[in-house]
This record gives sequence, C-alpha cells and structure tokens, in this order.
Amino acid sequence: MEATRPGSADLSHYVGMVRRHWWVVLAATGAGLGLGAALTSTLPKVYESSTSVLVQAVEQDTNQSGGRTKGSINLDTEAQLVGSGAVAVKAAALLRSGVNPLELAHDVSVEVPANTTVLVIRFEADTPQKAQAGSHAFAEAYLRNREQTARSGLDSQIKSLSLKIRQLTTNLTSINGRLANSLQGSSERANLESLRSNSQNQLNSMTGRLNELTTTTVAAGSIISDARVPEEPTSPNAMVNIATGTMLGLLAGLVLAFARERLDRRLRTAADVRDRARMPVLAALDERTTPHFDDVLQPYGPGGRVFNRLRNEVLASLDPSDKIIVVTGASRGSASTLVAANLAAALARTGSDVVLIGAHLPDSMVDAAPLARMLGVNAVPGLSDLLAGRTALSRAMQRTPRIPSLRVITTGGAATAAGLMQSQRLRDTLEALRRQTGYVVIEAPSTSSSADAQSLASLADAAILAVELRKARRPMLVDAAEQLRRVGTPLLGAVVLPRLTGLRAAEIHPPAVALTPPMQSRGPSPEDTAILDAEKTMRLANRPAPRKSVDEPPTAVIELAPLKQDGEKDE
Repeated sequence: MEATRPGSADLSHYVGMVRRHWWVVLAATGAGLGLGAALTSTLPKVYESSTSVLVQAVEQDTNQSGGRTKGSINLDTEAQLVGSGAVAVKAAALLRSGVNPLELAHDVSVEVPANTTVLVIRFEADTPQKAQAGSHAFAEAYLRNREQTARSGLDSQIKSLSLKIRQLTTNLTSINGRLANSLQGSSERANLESLRSNSQNQLNSMTGRLNELTTTTVAAGSIISDARVPEEPTSPNAMVNIATGTMLGLLAGLVLAFARERLDRRLRTAADVRDRARMPVLAALDERTTPHFDDVLQPYGPGGRVFNRLRNEVLASLDPSDKIIVVTGASRGSASTLVAANLAAALARTGSDVVLIGAHLPDSMVDAAPLARMLGVNAVPGLSDLLAGRTALSRAMQRTPRIPSLRVITTGGAATAAGLMQSQRLRDTLEALRRQTGYVVIEAPSTSSSADAQSLASLADAAILAVELRKARRPMLVDAAEQLRRVGTPLLGAVVLPRLTGLRAAEIHPPAVALTPPMQSRGPSPEDTAILDAEKTMRLANRPAPRKSVDEPPTAVIELAPLKQDGEKDE
C-alpha cells in the first residue's frame, strides 16, 4: 500500500510557475523596459564624426622596429600624436571655441585600419555640428603639425648646409690666394692644388644638396574623407538600452516569480500537490468534472470516469482484508464530502456492498444534510443519533434508491457529539460493518478543523486526502499526512479538486432539512432507468454466493446488541 514518492519537479513545473505568476514576470519586464527608455531619455546625447587622413612619408620619417607598416611611417606613433597637446592646441585655435585643449583631447580617438597608412580621427560632442567641426579641426591640426615639423627639419638642414658652404667658400678663397704666391713645381703648390680640388668637390656636393632641399615640397598627408554632420547620436543607444532593460526586467521577474512560488504556501495545481507536498495524486478534477451537491456524478460522464479510475487505483492498493477507507480533507470545507460520496458510489456500482458514513458533524443547521441531499435519503437518524444511543444501526443505515448496493449513514441531527468519535460504540459499529459489508467509506472532517479525522483514521485501513486547490495550503497538507502517519494509517494519496467557492450557493450550503418527517426519496429519472437496469444485471451476475460459517455470530446480535435502547424495537 506504499505509494511511490513522485520525482522532482521538471520543466513543466517551472513553466507552470511562470504561468501562475505571469503578471509578476510581465510587470518586472515592463518596469525594465520603462527603465531602459527613461535612462535613454535622461542621458546626454553624444554625436560622433570621423575624418580619414592619408599619411604620407616625409624625409625625416623612420619606422622603428615593431611599427604598424613596413614603410617609413610608424602609424602607432602618428596615432598618439593626433591626441597630443601640440595638436590639441592647434585644433582649439582652429575651432575658436575657447575650450581647454586638454578637454578637447579627451574627446578625440584614432583608429588605424589594418594594412593601410590611413588614420580615422573621430571626435565626440554634444551636437552634430560640434562633432563635425572637432573632427575636421583635429585632422587639419595634425596635418599642419606634421607639415610644420617636416618644414622645420628641412629648414634646419638648409641652414646647416648654408653654413658649411660659406665655410668651404672661405677656405677655397684662401687656398686660391696661397696658390697664386706659390712657386711652380714646388711641393707646397701640389698640396694646395689637392686641397683646392677636395674643397671644390665638397662645395659642389653641398650646393647640389642645398638646391635640392630648397626646392623640396613638404607633403605630410591629406584628408581623403572629410567629416560629415552625424544624423543620429551614437550614445545613448536606445535599442541597446531598452533591450538590456527588458532582459534585466525579465530576469528579475523570473527571480521574483521563483521566490514567490517558494514562499507561496497555497496549492494551485495538482502538480503542486505532487511536487511541493511530495504526495501522490490519485485523481484530479477540474471545473468541468467537479461534482455538485445535488447529486453524485453519473458513471459514464467525465467526472464519473475520474472516480471510476480512482476506485480501480484504490482497490489495487488495498489488501483483501482492508475494508474501511477514511476520506478527510486538508482544509475546512466540503471536499471530503464530494470525494467520499462519489468514491462510495463508484465502489457500489461494482456490485460490492458499500456503507458510506457521514462522520463530518455539522457546525450549523445550514449544511446539516449534504449526503442526504446528494444520495436522496433521509437526513435523520444518522451517525450522531447512533453514537448517542438514540437509534439502532439498522435504522441509521439507509439504502440509496438509485444505487441499491450503497447504504448511507448520514451525519444525523444537530445534537452535540463531543467525544463520541473516540467512543467504544463507534469501534463496535465499525467492527460490525467490517464483517457484514464489502467496504466502508467514512467521510471525516478535515484534519485542520478537528482531531476526529485522526481518530477515525486510526480505525481505518487506508486514508485518502481531499485537497481543495487555492484553499488548502502546503503546511495543512503536510500536517494531514503527518497526522495519518502517526496513527499508522497508510495514506493512499490525494484527490485534487478546484476551489469549491465557484459553485452555486445553494449547492455549497443547501437549505436546512426538516428533522421530523422523513424526506421523500427521489426515484430514478427516466434517462437513468437504462443505466440502473444494466447495473442491476451486472451486480446479479457478479455477486458471489453468500458464505455461511458456523462460528460466525448472528448478525442481528452483533449489530444491535450494543446499540439497542430500552424499549426500542429492532427493525
């Protein structure tokens, strides 16, 4: 009779969690989206414009080891020069904005495309026009600074060569004067002629070099793609901010949904009963199959088929000697009444003799006779009258008109029954019913409202919990299972029902039934005649032959002797 513990929660459990708390996820996602939009609207806009500059080699360029290209230009050095102070000062002068050159240098960045001698100079500003002007100014300032540097180098070389030429000219003049005073064929004249020849060669070489430098045109580079006015800001990026805010909101919503699911003690679905309460679910009804209080479910309807499957699972779980089944609720309400009545009807339709005992004592006269209303029997006498000694068992048991194999002991009158659930009379009654009938189904009060459920379970062979979703809470269910475990009653599992407050008020709280004259039993309706005939034929065909035992005491003595009152006649 031990039920297998259900496995851990799977993907469907988390999907159900999101479905139950969808509004939390949606609200958090919307908040993240709104936060991203608000951040986009509050952040200052930044515009960026770029200028492409082709860098040309000048005479003084030398590429160090590890430079970006194999030529004479070291583009890594040139990229650093664009943001240097000298270039920033020139750019500030071109912009005529009065901004500190160091602040301008913070807004400029340089990119070197691979395998090129091109510098892409980018400038950021708060307006498109400033971005365009800043990019162009830095490109122009860089080229001017590079050209100025190259021109300064040329001027320095020209000055140095001019000085050397003047010196050589002076020396050559001196040599010529000495040659004029020297004797023909002397050694001195030969030396002076040699010096004059060398000086003349040097002078000619330097003069040619000077002419070359003075005619050199400095071309440090050129702008190949000038800056344009940007149409859209580069920052803040509205799409990125909104998408990031939405994703963060969605993540926060999932975390909040998970936390709410963990902290929420209510049971919302059958999966919650199975996964969170770790209890097998024998059957689950929805709003379409939930029974009403005016009748039991038809055996061939959707709800009737659910209880037929429940009957089969219960019979498969019981040992041959197990006869008494107690049905209790995890929370206050009429869930146990619905489950007990329909389970007893499903068992009786197999041909077995079944007794349904309404042990859920009424709190008021408003709901004093739910079983009598559902099964079409008299409201009194019932269990409270039987345990109080006001009637006999034979009078308290009433055969239902539509299911002949089912007999009912209703709750009875409104007299107090405090302490009667622990009485010896109840034990004797259940023992007598165990020997006389096939099965006994006890409709017990909820474990959260009374200790009677635990007392009745101690006298039963198995227990079933009726769980009303959105009303029963996880601690209630755990406590109910613990109460049954402590008295040693095997818990077969739970029957899950939707919240019953959606039913009609007349169904949940039927009007008070008169206790003096017996109610007229309702006969079968014309549409049920065929079903009743089929059930009767099935019971007659499947009913086993009655067993007789010489050592079995007379039924009347066991049933009536301990319960009979003075002057009361047996029936």
